[in-house]
Amino acid sequence: MKHIVVSVAGLGWRDLEQRGLANLAGLDFRPVRSVFPAVTCVAQATLRTALPPRGHGMVANGWFCRETWRPSFWEQSARLVRGERIWSAARGRGDAVGMFFFQQSVGESVDRLVSPAHVHKHGGGSILYRYTLPPEADAALRARNGAFPLHRYWGPLAHPKAGDAVLADFLAMQREYPCDVAFLYLNTLDYDAQRFGPDAPRGDRAFAFFRRELEKLAALAEAEGASLTVLGEYGIGAVTAPPAFPNRALREAGLLRVRPIGGRAYPDPLRSRAFAMCDHEVAHVYVRDPADVPAVRAELEATGAYGRIEERAPDLDWAHETAGELLLVAKAGSWCAYPWWTDRREAPDYATHIDIHNKPGYDPSELFFDRSLWLHPRTCQDHTRIRGTHGRRCDVAVASTLPLAGDSALAVAAVLRAAL
Repeated sequence: MKHIVVSVAGLGWRDLEQRGLANLAGLDFRPVRSVFPAVTCVAQATLRTALPPRGHGMVANGWFCRETWRPSFWEQSARLVRGERIWSAARGRGDAVGMFFFQQSVGESVDRLVSPAHVHKHGGGSILYRYTLPPEADAALRARNGAFPLHRYWGPLAHPKAGDAVLADFLAMQREYPCDVAFLYLNTLDYDAQRFGPDAPRGDRAFAFFRRELEKLAALAEAEGASLTVLGEYGIGAVTAPPAFPNRALREAGLLRVRPIGGRAYPDPLRSRAFAMCDHEVAHVYVRDPADVPAVRAELEATGAYGRIEERAPDLDWAHETAGELLLVAKAGSWCAYPWWTDRREAPDYATHIDIHNKPGYDPSELFFDRSLWLHPRTCQDHTRIRGTHGRRCDVAVASTLPLAGDSALAVAAVLRAAL
């Protein structure tokens, strides 16, 4: 039997229930508990391994590398995800396995692959390119679908249409290079919910796109005699309060040091005693000397900005060696922003650009243009414009033509492993 497994950013149970969409494309959805932290790389790694973060090592969309003492975000190597893959038995039987637009997918043990992989040019700009297996598939996709519209995938021009582009590539691959087990990522619901909030009318537009995409996937599954499983990665909650700025607190306490370069303040991790790597509603705090953990925790608690601060311990799901010594969870309605400066003149040059790999934290403000700089477009630094966030454990939506038992995303992954 063939299988199609779809991981959907922003597919929270609350969003489906409030919109009366518990049945879509003939699939009956129900709630299950998300992984924690509820962010893309963590959710996808759990789906691939049926392990919690302490087993697969993806503790956020990025982490702080203690060997290089620098943060690393949105890296694509599959070797970063530890643990046996849930499709190992299927591939051992000779089934062709494909992975489409998943994070940490380059170098994965699959037969078919599509991942955005644009090439930065030294003189500026970039070449829109896909990393594919087989390698010649990129040329076939270009001939059929054109260059991948990366501007729709992230940034101020990101749009629910990005999901249509992802699906078009997947359907083309299934025609030209079919696989028996396919893992597909859809980001259709993500952007407008973060920009405008989960209950904004723009969200209805995104769900209309998602419905059409799901109907195409259901038709494909029926035509190929494949099972279809759709699982949300996280649900997006409304932002009702200002963000928390843990790195500002650490800098004020002398725990985070900076390097003044050309009037800008760049972080100096090698001289810092602590640094917060922010990712939506959570932040991992990396502390150089374990003896400093109580002092760092006290400084952050004194801000009153967090609903929960946890110290890493073996019994916690997120407690892998790649995790911080402390984990911050913002208060409900708030989120964690990475900046350590208050004076905009101190902002590093990358603060006003789309720079997901070099910024030492997730920056949802990249979804907006800076309205004061229309002649020289830059991304926004006004973090109060964000209206949706995620990261805390929540109910996500799941539906499948397979008999799925269990009340969590981790249990769903375990059932899929047995089915594959």
